[in-house]
Amino acid sequence: MQKIQKVAVVGLGAVGAVVAEQLQAILGKELYCVMDAARKARYEKSGMFINGKKIDFHSVTPDEVPPVDLLIFATKNLQLKDALDVAQKAVGPQTAILSLLNGVHSEAEIEKAFGAEKTLYGFIVNLQSINKSGVIDCAAKGIILFGEKDNRVSERVRAISNLFEAAHVTHKVPENIRFEMWKKLLMNTVFNSLGAICRSTFGGFHSPVMQKMARQVGREVIAVANAEGFPLTEEHLEEDLRITCNYTPLGKCSMLQDVEAGRKTENAFFCGTICELGKSHGIPTPYCEFLGGLLEGTEYARELQKKA
Repeated sequence: MQKIQKVAVVGLGAVGAVVAEQLQAILGKELYCVMDAARKARYEKSGMFINGKKIDFHSVTPDEVPPVDLLIFATKNLQLKDALDVAQKAVGPQTAILSLLNGVHSEAEIEKAFGAEKTLYGFIVNLQSINKSGVIDCAAKGIILFGEKDNRVSERVRAISNLFEAAHVTHKVPENIRFEMWKKLLMNTVFNSLGAICRSTFGGFHSPVMQKMARQVGREVIAVANAEGFPLTEEHLEEDLRITCNYTPLGKCSMLQDVEAGRKTENAFFCGTICELGKSHGIPTPYCEFLGGLLEGTEYARELQKKA
C-alpha cells in the first residue's frame, strides 16, 4: 500500500463529519460518505454545517461505494452492526479498516466481519464537537491514535499517517495502541458517564463532589485494567481530570448529548464493560454498577414516557 487514494467514512456525526471534512479537502470525490438512501436524501436537502460553514459531503449509498484503500467507522457502538452491513462493498482485497469508536470491543466485531488482517486499532481523543441535527459546533478537532494490534509500524500505517499529515488531521501512532485504548476507556467510563447522569458540562468537573465521584469510579476502572494486563494508574486518572477541567466549560461529553437528544447511550460499553470484566476477575465494581444502573434506569424511564 504505497498511497491512500480512496477513503470511505461510515458515520457522519460529531466525529465522522469532522474527520471527513478534513479528508475531503484533499481527496475530493474520492472521499465517500456511506449511508442509506433516506439519510443521503435528507443530507442533500438540508445540508450539514460545521462551525457555520455548509459542507457538501460526497455522500453515496451502500450500492454506490467502490472498494477503497481505507475504510473508517465513526458511528456509535450501537450502530456498528448496521455499519458493517453498509460497508460491505467498500471492502476490497487491500482495504485497511480503522475504527474510531469508543470502548475496546469494535475491533473484534470488525475482525469477525472482514478479517483480522484488515483491521487496525484506533480511536479519537480531545475532540470537542456537538452535533445538533447536522449542525456541528467543533471547538477542537481531536487527535486520532491508531496502529496495528501488535504495534508494528507497517506499510499501511505509514501510508495512513502520510494521508493524515497531508489532510492536516492531527494523529499519533503510539507505542502500544491497546494500552492507549484502555486509557480512553478510563476517561469515557468516568467523565462520559458522570457527565451524562449529572447533566454536567465539562465545567462541572471543577466541583469537589464531581472530582470525588470521578476518582471513585476511576479507581475501579484502573483495577480492572490492571487485571486485564494494562498498567493504568491513578496518575492517568488525575491527568484525565486535568484535561477535562481544561475543556471549554460549556462543552458537553458525547453521552450527555445522547441523553439530551433522547438517544440510547453507550453505557453498556463503558460501565457495562468494567462491571462485566470485574466479575470475571473477582474485582468489585460497585460505583460502576450503580452509575451504570442509573443510566440504564434513565433510559428506561424515558422510553416509558414516550409510550405514555
